[in-house]
Amino acid sequence: MANKVFSDATAALDGLLHDGMTILAGGFGLCGIPEHCIAAIRDAGVKDLTVISNNCGVDDFGLGLLLQTRQIKKMVSSYVGENKEFERQYINGELELEFNPQGTLAERIRAGGAGIPAFFTRTGYGTVISEGSEELKLPKKETREFDGQHYVMERAITAELAIVKAQVADTAGNLIFRKTARNFNAMMAMAGKVTIAEVEEIVEPGAFDGDAVHTPGIFVQRIFKGTNFEKRIERRTTRSA
Repeated sequence: MANKVFSDATAALDGLLHDGMTILAGGFGLCGIPEHCIAAIRDAGVKDLTVISNNCGVDDFGLGLLLQTRQIKKMVSSYVGENKEFERQYINGELELEFNPQGTLAERIRAGGAGIPAFFTRTGYGTVISEGSEELKLPKKETREFDGQHYVMERAITAELAIVKAQVADTAGNLIFRKTARNFNAMMAMAGKVTIAEVEEIVEPGAFDGDAVHTPGIFVQRIFKGTNFEKRIERRTTRSA
């Protein structure tokens, strides 16, 4: 079996990055984001990237770092409301955006990992999602009726590279995610041609119960142990005792 363990993000990304590539980036808000991979992609300087992620981080962290350096050409996302630089670039026509309902985005990625090329969903029927918009550069989508209900056809998503964050991996690449950090990470790990997982701990095979595995190692090609994870809180709220 090929060695999947690399020393750090730069080593794990070596030979994979190029201008114009498509990248799946796990995480939800700032929860469970592959922060070391993002920083290494920034330092590599590749540009014209298409990035698929639920959101685009914040101005100074997460995928927002790649916006600062103008390395992202297009985002495929569900929610982008916490990033002022994203808003500025999009309004000024400097950034392409493909909006997706959140459940649709998740299913498009899951379908890609499962080898399903397309599926039908009721979400978005009768809106610009299905009818298209020249102003928003949205194409008209195929629709179909099943049992008296109308559905929109959505294409699956795959990418050249998936970067994800897990809590634990064994050296065979089996991954366990911690609670909410599982979010988009597990499905994205299946949908990348090459998947890199940055983790907090690496153990030997057999160190954890196989039933606890969220993503089997067959979907993961490279892993590395990250250090000094920031794990920022996107929006802190408090209440009186």
